[in-house]
Formats: sequence, C-alpha cells, structure tokens
Amino acid sequence: MDKKKQVRRIFDSISYRYDFLNHLLSGGVDFYWRKKALKLSKIDNNSFLLDVACGTGDFAIAAKKMGVKKIVGADLSFNMLKLFKQKSDWINGNLVETVAEEIPFKDNSFTNITVAFGVRNFYDLLEGFKSFHRILKTGGKATILEFRLPSNAFIKWIYLFYFKNILPFIGNLISKDKEAYTYLPESVDEFDAKIDLKKYLLDAGFKTVTINQATFGIVQIAIAQK
Repeated sequence: MDKKKQVRRIFDSISYRYDFLNHLLSGGVDFYWRKKALKLSKIDNNSFLLDVACGTGDFAIAAKKMGVKKIVGADLSFNMLKLFKQKSDWINGNLVETVAEEIPFKDNSFTNITVAFGVRNFYDLLEGFKSFHRILKTGGKATILEFRLPSNAFIKWIYLFYFKNILPFIGNLISKDKEAYTYLPESVDEFDAKIDLKKYLLDAGFKTVTINQATFGIVQIAIAQK
C-alpha cells in the first residue's frame, strides 16, 4: 500500500476516536502546543489561514479563538473533515479534501499555513513545502508543529518507552486499529532520524526558518517565512 492510501485509511479509521486519544495520550498538553505555535507565528484578525492536515480542526479552532476570521481546512481524510464540520458550524464550506503536495489554490493566496503533527505523513515532503511556498503571500508564514526526539538521554528514554509501548497499547485498545497506533510512533521515529525540517523548508524556497522547542524538547515548532 502506498503512503497516501495508508495514511488515508488509518485516519479515516481512527477519526471517531481521534480527538479523545489525542488529548488523553498527550495529557491535554496538545492544546498548549497549538496555542504556543500560533502565538509564535503572530497571527491576528487580518490573517488568512490554511490549516493543512487539519484533521478534526483543533489547530484551526485555536486560531479562530485567537481572532483569525478567514480559515480554510485541508485534509486527505474525508472522515476527519466531516468531524471538523460537525465541531465547527463557522467553517461551512471552507474544507478541502486534498494532500499537501497538490493544494488546489492560486499562488499568493494565504498569509499563513499551519500543520500540526501532519508533515511526517506527507508522501513527498519537499513537494509539500514547495506547495506551501507557492500559495503563501510574500512575507507569509508556514507554522509546523511536530514531534521530535529529545536530546536529553533520560527524557529520550521515557519518550521512546511511552511511544513504543504505552501509546500503541492504549491506542489499539480504544481505536481498535492496531496498525494506526503502531504507524504513528514508528513515523515519528523515522521522521526525526531522517528529516531536517529547516533544510527542507529552505530548499523549498523559504527566506527564513526558525525552530523552537517545547516540553523538554519533545515537540518542535518550525516557522518559515516567504
């Protein structure tokens, strides 16, 4: 199964339990991570935001609470988008079923793009980032929230134990999809070992890239400006 089909199948399958598991498995800290990322990107009520790999919309909802009025959500999972629509009556028709590599918007359309824990699911990361660069206005920002392996050895050991043992067990128990909660920790491990976010974003044409860390270094927030 190619990566696009695998990711779509997994997220369609776990969509109905996705929010519950996200908040449970992160201890609710995921709300803080999104808020911090949005503050660092300095979005405001003049922003026009595209939330890519939006899932059920938590990043977009957090942006709405911070004053952003114009928001579009994009995801390859129809079931995720359906749940986003159910959660947010204001989103209306502003949802698009698409992958990041083939975003169907005109050049220079958005001031901001956000992605929370989604870039490791792209099937071609550089193409995805080039797509971001194309549709952002000059000076626009792409804000990427993603897991990473912490540098502290003790924190890293706890992190890996949790990701490889506890998370798959609880995820499988609640979602009934063993592949999903095996794929997720494996994808984090593989992504962190192989991908330099800053390099990929610069190669895609972004002018500046800053990387911030949160919660003992288990999360990175990359902000790339066109």
